[in-house]
Amino acid sequence: MTAADTPQGFDFRVELTRVLPHLRAFARGLCGRPDYADDLVQEAMLKAWAARDSFQPGTSMRSWTFVILRNVYLSEARRNRFRGDYDPDMAEKLLSQPAGQEDGLHMGDLRTAMMRLSPERREALLLVGAGGFSYEEAADIAQCAVGTMKSRVARARRSLEDMLTGDGTSGIKFKTQSVDHTEMLEELDRVAHHR
Repeated sequence: MTAADTPQGFDFRVELTRVLPHLRAFARGLCGRPDYADDLVQEAMLKAWAARDSFQPGTSMRSWTFVILRNVYLSEARRNRFRGDYDPDMAEKLLSQPAGQEDGLHMGDLRTAMMRLSPERREALLLVGAGGFSYEEAADIAQCAVGTMKSRVARARRSLEDMLTGDGTSGIKFKTQSVDHTEMLEELDRVAHHR
């Protein structure tokens, strides 16, 4: 991208900085660990900066960087698939017993349920639900057919509903009161768009 090709007022650095909160939310949803998510975002930002000449001004910076982040995540997952992963948050939860009076659904329950989804379904739900991408945009990012993306989102939502209400055959049951899970997904969306 040369100065002659750049639209008036386009600043790559500013545009890249604007997508940072969305990248962090997507990375945290993919891997479930804030520290690892920040490492993924940092690597994706470095790759995006190095490839800034290939970015087409006028296209979606958010979609472009999500593809880069997704590729970084998948590369790391392939590299680390045989390495054990210690999660201090999970270890702490195993050592403590939740209080009996807290019967309501907690964000921790939602996070645990999200992490039990297959990576493809979790990614689809994050892109379409929290990320706000259309099915077509999400399919482009995930490099799959639109119908596949719709199927993954529907199955992810159904699996989450089963896990969170205990109605399914998943074997995972959380103590819940009557909670509108749409509100929980909207809360995820608010967190993803928080600056």
